[in-house]
Amino acid sequence: MTLSVLAAFWAVSFLFIITPGADWAYAISAGMRGRLVTPAVAGMLSGHLLATVIVAAGVGGLVARNPMILSVLTVAGALYLLWLGVCMLRDPATPQSGQGQASDSWSRWAWKGLCVSGLNPKVLLLFLALLPQFTDPLSNWSIPTQIIALGGLHAVSCALVYLAVGFSAHAVLRTRPGAAKNVSRVSGAIMILIAVVLLAEQAYS
Repeated sequence: MTLSVLAAFWAVSFLFIITPGADWAYAISAGMRGRLVTPAVAGMLSGHLLATVIVAAGVGGLVARNPMILSVLTVAGALYLLWLGVCMLRDPATPQSGQGQASDSWSRWAWKGLCVSGLNPKVLLLFLALLPQFTDPLSNWSIPTQIIALGGLHAVSCALVYLAVGFSAHAVLRTRPGAAKNVSRVSGAIMILIAVVLLAEQAYS
């Protein structure tokens, strides 16, 4: 793989990452709780890496060609986002209330992060459409190895952006509990909106 190919992939990947969506909303909600940003982002990265491995293994093509599997993934992901969004609207987070959370909640936030990205069929389909285009059949690296390398580069970019989003939210809003609650509610509303769009797509497809 050449540096020019990696740079081209990174540019496309970065545009996808900086577009606000469910991942951003979840990073912001974790940012309200300070130290929980790290496990939340780690969970989301696990979901992206899982999608990378699925595509590299060739399973992604099978999933994409099977409407029933995609429908189940879409509905499950949408319902999970809907649940998270409703919870955030009902109980908006503030930096002050999150500081005293026990460390054993790290695993819960990591698991929720994995579900946010891992249950998103859009991530799998994006990787399925994007990653193979930047592989080189004549390279010394096998196609699966190239896909995993590209997915790893994407994960590094995700880590930098999502950590920056989460910690920035905490830094900016920690002295503004009222604004923090409003931002948390907006994040919840974004999750609900994404969930409704996903469910509507399934209903009219």
